[in-house]
Amino acid sequence: MACRASRACGVSCSARTTRGGARGARATTSSASGKTASATRLGAGAGRATWTVRSALTTPQDEYELDEVDYRGNLCLFLDSADEETWNAWLPTGMFTGVTTNPAILERDGVECSVESLSELARNALEFDAVTEFQVQTWGEDSDEMWKNGIALAKRDPDAIVVKVPATLEGIKAANALVADGVRVTITAAYAPHQVLIAASIGANYVAPYLGRMNDAGRDGMGTIISMQETVDALESDMRILVASVRTAAELSKLAAKGCDTFTISEKVAAEMFADPLTTQAALDFENAAARMAPKPPKEEKKKVEKPVEQSVEQPAEVEVVPAEEFTNDIDTD
Repeated sequence: MACRASRACGVSCSARTTRGGARGARATTSSASGKTASATRLGAGAGRATWTVRSALTTPQDEYELDEVDYRGNLCLFLDSADEETWNAWLPTGMFTGVTTNPAILERDGVECSVESLSELARNALEFDAVTEFQVQTWGEDSDEMWKNGIALAKRDPDAIVVKVPATLEGIKAANALVADGVRVTITAAYAPHQVLIAASIGANYVAPYLGRMNDAGRDGMGTIISMQETVDALESDMRILVASVRTAAELSKLAAKGCDTFTISEKVAAEMFADPLTTQAALDFENAAARMAPKPPKEEKKKVEKPVEQSVEQPAEVEVVPAEEFTNDIDTD
């Protein structure tokens, strides 16, 4: 089954994009020689695409082509941050399809809310290999101003930048105009299932409900979002429910079990996904076992200490000592 994100995200969520030249998707496979390879889709169009397979382990003779593969699995995770240090910590994991921001996040992370600043931010985010999308929110007092800013933001990279628009009357007018101009759109700050119908009707790529804020307002956030997902499924729409304001890893798991497959999460929730003491202990045990079974350095052989060879020393011959008076008669006195 093809990933539902193939239209909403532009590429399958399990894929990656190449930098420089045409945007494509990347997957792994094995060549006849048994080497793992990277398959890069050089062009996405109607029908089946061609993939050229390469890897660091292959030689030019190992390169070959294969038809596009339909990938299983729909999960898309976004990192909800405008802080580049946070990106450096988490985006290299490869678990995030993209980055989401909004004016409140920009304020929190100290990023200027201007087309120039956000275009530069988008460029930096898209430098990470795993990142295929950058979601940024437009602003303005009316639909015309929101449309104008949205167009300016999307120009940086129309395939990768998704413009977020609030689910207000003026916002929907702006979103509708943006969609007509070929801009990819997220309808954000949705709090009721019927708002999903509005977003789907104008051809939005995403609709973003805020789980935590629903709960803060005394609403059944979990039940509302599940109802939204059921609505999208019943409509057989390609639009994705982008669940925002997720505050715990447990919420993420519960919604995923109910069919939700697209989330934006904070650094805190990302860290919580790794914070299991049993996993930490198991990893430590493995490292200790590896250290114990590492090759041992060869033992140094003790050198035998040879006893010094006793050399016989010839004793000087005994010399007979003749008293001086015995030589008296032999001395010439002349």
